[in-house]
Amino acid sequence: MARISLQGPEADLDDPTFVEGFPGIGLVGKIATDHLVDEFDMRYYASVHCQGLPRIGVYRSGDRTARPPVRLYVSEEHDLLALQSDAPIRPEALDDVAECVTSWLIDYDATPLYLSGLPADRDNGERPDLYGVGTGSAPDLLDDREIDVPPEDGVVTGPTGALINHAAQAGYDSLGLVVECSPQFPDPEAASVLLEDAVAPLADLSVDVQHLVDRAEEIREKREQLAQQMQAVGQEQSTQAQPLRMYQ
Repeated sequence: MARISLQGPEADLDDPTFVEGFPGIGLVGKIATDHLVDEFDMRYYASVHCQGLPRIGVYRSGDRTARPPVRLYVSEEHDLLALQSDAPIRPEALDDVAECVTSWLIDYDATPLYLSGLPADRDNGERPDLYGVGTGSAPDLLDDREIDVPPEDGVVTGPTGALINHAAQAGYDSLGLVVECSPQFPDPEAASVLLEDAVAPLADLSVDVQHLVDRAEEIREKREQLAQQMQAVGQEQSTQAQPLRMYQ
């Protein structure tokens, strides 16, 4: 049975923003969310448990504490919640995870920002395009922040697609942010655009992305194995946006 278990005291939040970081194409959502957790020194808040999630323990260099692969973090100062995931989610777990997380967000009255990459080949130095979609009344926020409308029909797959689907079915306000990214390699530059042009203005944050850009090559090297793993498991398990014509 899917559940979310608190790992510390209940947070005192007022109209929080939730940022989702399941791994997907270009690892843009994961890189962006990992950066937020580090940048704001967010507290490990809860663990996500459900059938189909990998039964593994995750540990970090310089830290003896092992934790589950899907975790929630909080910053009360910034009214911010974030989901970190260090492993692909199997197809049979998508519905349970999405339903569990969506119910939890509704209880917290949090506005979720769901992050996805759109495979695109772009020239070096060319800033990737960013688009936004939403459910409920949330799309109005995209207009207020002047985030572009998608130029063509499309779908979002994987865990992020399942989350958007559940939000749409529940009539719950949520935002889906799609950025052009490398189809083959981790893309810190695209993740920095997500943070700078979408997450920061929508969550009323000031996010320094320079460190992320400066460490782009290091991040690529560290995340390349996970990126290859996400390519191998296929788009059903991997969060990504695709043109709708591929499904027709």
